[in-house]
This record gives sequence, C-alpha cells and structure tokens, in this order.
Amino acid sequence: MAQDRVEAVERALTVLEAFDSPQETFTLAELAQATGYYKSTLLRLLGSLARFDYVQRATDGRWRLGHTPLRLARRHPPSRHLAARVQPLLEHLAAETGETAALLEAQGERIEVRLAALPDTPLRHDLRPGSGWPLAGDEDPRPELPGGAMVVRRLTTPPGEPSRWLALSGPTGRLVTERASAALADVERALVARSAVSPSEEAAT
Repeated sequence: MAQDRVEAVERALTVLEAFDSPQETFTLAELAQATGYYKSTLLRLLGSLARFDYVQRATDGRWRLGHTPLRLARRHPPSRHLAARVQPLLEHLAAETGETAALLEAQGERIEVRLAALPDTPLRHDLRPGSGWPLAGDEDPRPELPGGAMVVRRLTTPPGEPSRWLALSGPTGRLVTERASAALADVERALVARSAVSPSEEAAT
C-alpha cells in the first residue's frame, strides 16, 4: 500500500538493483543513467550505502558492491542446487575415509563451512555448517588444528563467486595426506561431471 512506502529506502534499493548486472563497477554517470536519478541524489544515496558497506568506491572513482550483501546472503543455507550436488559426495567421502569432509568458502577475510559430513567415530574434527575462522595468508583456508590436520583441494568457481575448497580433516596420526588428496581429487571429478548435467536433468535422475 502507498502508506507503507518509504521513498528514501526505495531509492536506495533501486541503486542496489543497478548492480545486478554482468558489469562489476560503475561510474556515477552510468548509475545515473541506470537509475534515472540526478548525480547529487545518487551521491547522497551511495554515501549512506557505503557507510554500511553495501557499496564501495574504488580509487578510480568507480562504484562496486561491498561485502554486506554477500555477508547477509551467506546467513542463509546453501542453495538447494549446491547442496544437492555436493552433500551426497561429502557423506560418501566421510564414510569412505573415516574423516570429516567439508565444503569451505571464502568470505572476505574469513573462511566459512558451507557444508559438512561427519564420520561415525567419536574421535573426529567436529565441523558444522556456519562455523568459521580467519583466512590465513596466501589464501590458505586451513585453520590451526592442534593434534589434527586438514587437507584441502581448491575448486574452480565461476567469475564473481567466492573461492571454495573441498576439505578432509582429522587426527594427525590417522589422516594420510596422499590418500586424502587422492580422495578429494575423485570428489572434484565427480562434481565436474555433475556440473555438466542441467538442474532439470539432475532432478529427474
């Protein structure tokens, strides 16, 4: 209803909608053309959005999305398509190796567990979806695990999507790096094969 509308909020949302485009960065003139707003109005709206990191201004003056939209999106469970493709493979991997299998994802300067499968053993690395830790240097997603170890394999992700890794983790004396690396490579090959199947075809199988 008209009385429920807040014009300033709708204008800010219109600016954010302009970033729903293959183009990653925009000049002020390009945003003005996309939204129909005057540049002076846009600057006020962008200033407010930037304070909450919904948008960021680069050194060259171009605007891009900030970290907040992605952070809020990651509060929700993984998409059904992602979970449907990856979770069964993680469950099989955990059962086959006896170690914790997980899908890790980079979120700014943090790593988050998106999906996880635990082995049926009391001595295990207890990872849960939503848990996370700071990203180490050189984009190393592994956390410090006293008495434990983690082997990871980076996945190829489409442009614009965050970095992701498959991971196996468990007690140091039990986790064999070579065997874990080979198992992760097998899972990656299975994921590539599943990615070649369209969502509709996958649902029918």
